[in-house]
Amino acid sequence: MGKHFGNLARLRHVITYSISPFEQRAFPNFLSKGIPNVWRRFRASVFKWAPPMTLMYLTYTWGNSVHEQGKKKNPSDYENDE
Repeated sequence: MGKHFGNLARLRHVITYSISPFEQRAFPNFLSKGIPNVWRRFRASVFKWAPPMTLMYLTYTWGNSVHEQGKKKNPSDYENDE
């Protein structure tokens, strides 16, 4: 009666290839190529993001310590109060 939803349009001169998910290997060469590639990419980019992150962390901890010191009262101001 009508076409199914997947067959509504017909594309000419377009070739598609597919493979069944059951025929694929989930982690091919994971230990031999995957881990060394991750290490190489990490080494290449660590100097791009590590210095700003370290600077931000040090600034944040310094700001928190200054804020905590500012919240404390000076005991010498209250020595003669009774």
